[in-house]
Amino acid sequence: MKVTLIDENSQPGGVCLHRGCIPSKSLLHLSSLIEETRNAEMFGLKFQPPEINLTRIREWSRDVISKMANGLVSLCKQRGVDFVHGKARFLNSNSLAVDNKKPMSFDHCILATGSQPICPPLFSKISDRLLTSTTALKLEKIPERLLIVGGGYIGLEMGTVYSALGSRVTAVEMTGDLLPGVDRDLVRPLSSKLKSQFQNVYLNTQVTSCQLKEKQIAVEFDGPGDVEKSNYDYVLVAVGRKPNSAHIGLESTRVKTDDKGFIRVNDQFQTAEPSIFAIGDVIGGSMLAHKASAEGKTVVEILADEAPNPKERCVPAVVFTNPELAWCGLTETAAKNNNRNITVAKFPWSASGRAQILGRPDGVTKLILDPATEDVLGMGICGVGAGELIGEGVLAVDHGLKARDLARSIHPHPTLSETIMETAEAFYGVATSIYKKPRK
Repeated sequence: MKVTLIDENSQPGGVCLHRGCIPSKSLLHLSSLIEETRNAEMFGLKFQPPEINLTRIREWSRDVISKMANGLVSLCKQRGVDFVHGKARFLNSNSLAVDNKKPMSFDHCILATGSQPICPPLFSKISDRLLTSTTALKLEKIPERLLIVGGGYIGLEMGTVYSALGSRVTAVEMTGDLLPGVDRDLVRPLSSKLKSQFQNVYLNTQVTSCQLKEKQIAVEFDGPGDVEKSNYDYVLVAVGRKPNSAHIGLESTRVKTDDKGFIRVNDQFQTAEPSIFAIGDVIGGSMLAHKASAEGKTVVEILADEAPNPKERCVPAVVFTNPELAWCGLTETAAKNNNRNITVAKFPWSASGRAQILGRPDGVTKLILDPATEDVLGMGICGVGAGELIGEGVLAVDHGLKARDLARSIHPHPTLSETIMETAEAFYGVATSIYKKPRK
């Protein structure tokens, strides 16, 4: 196929590379290093407090982004993809214009315009003291006191970064717990850790007033207990994202959106306009880069008349806090909400030799199993490096493996991956490192 890639950025990579996954995880890596040096004293190693060079940190993060972006430019050339820098707008179902210049025709178009942070009007009056998930990554300065509005993964990841760099962080979440919708036993170790890292964590609480007064942001809350108004240097709002579906000429096509602006597609990611497909954040669902990539590959297979596997694949999710959280497939929470009968097997990391060596016994690995067939329906992990481990769960779910398959697969010792094998063994009551009654 003759392929043209159009993007507003001067280089390809999208939100993930330039304003999302890569810069945020590079900063989270630094925060993890800082915490490791602080915790090393328990092993008999004492380090001096780190000297924070913000200029060099920003340069290093930009270098990482630049190397990967340059690599994508080279890949476009190697694969014969014509990269066009500019903003595209549809003229009709088979043509568009970039920056209102010469029209460009196409047989098929894949929309992957992504999303952007939502910022409620309540926070519009604090000007440059307002941070979003995008501007927070610029790391212009380290505020002495930082308020994070939203207890989802973006807010907690950025809170982890700024706390490690020296900010006194307060997180406020309107629901009854952090990371709403995630299994509570996975969230519990993280919640416990954040209560010692953050200055405050307010649950069932909302911001009711936010005013800039004499270089400080005066914030008032509505919540239980002793949540009182306080002053902050900056406020980071992380309450969700909205699709980039406006101002791209959809009205010139038959493409339909829902009341929130997400583009409607069928099970083959085709819009109401047969020549236009859409993938990623702009169609809603899990706003994850790997989900968008998988959807893009599926659409290309459809266009090439190579029928993709009709089986729905599970999409893993990772929260890159410390400890990390990761899950895939069916969760215990979803099973309960749908009255689905499941069996849950768990392995505490306190029984893992590797976790004890790392000084991180605060984790847990769990399997969601079908009690009748013993099929692996889902996996959840909380602990250091959980994001590196969850891939085995994706493989198990997507290929219909049973608990016995994981239990009989020899895992290296001592490793954290071994906890997956021992979780499956615990289901049968034959785990080496913990006692469970043998399964009848």
